[in-house]
Amino acid sequence: MRERKARDIMTGTVITAKPDTILTDVMALLLRWHISGLPIVDDNGKLLGIITEHDIVNFSLSGRAARTTASEVMTTTVETYDPDTPVEEIINHFAARRIRRVPVVEGGEVVGIISRRDILREMHRIYSRLVVTENRE
Repeated sequence: MRERKARDIMTGTVITAKPDTILTDVMALLLRWHISGLPIVDDNGKLLGIITEHDIVNFSLSGRAARTTASEVMTTTVETYDPDTPVEEIINHFAARRIRRVPVVEGGEVVGIISRRDILREMHRIYSRLVVTENRE
């Protein structure tokens, strides 16, 4: 069996926002889709940054969320994975760092995202296969 890669476990439909999206609209996206962060992309889908609940909560106390754009709050230094990054490397990365999501980027364009939920799903798949194998022995 071939080694699984980022493309095998990523969520391919990524909720994104543009840099000029107002923070209250970003909040609405996070709430509507039950997600805790999303990539900020240009008109061609190129990654510009990422914005999280944490970013918004910290900023929103200022009372200016309705007048502030995503580009003013987003993090521009974003960790990313290539679609061919091995799953083992991704799981170890998530375990070693306190991250919740990492965009999967190909040619600068966001093609997917891997969240803790995706990691948990993959770990469940691995352990489920181990249990079946152990029960056969």
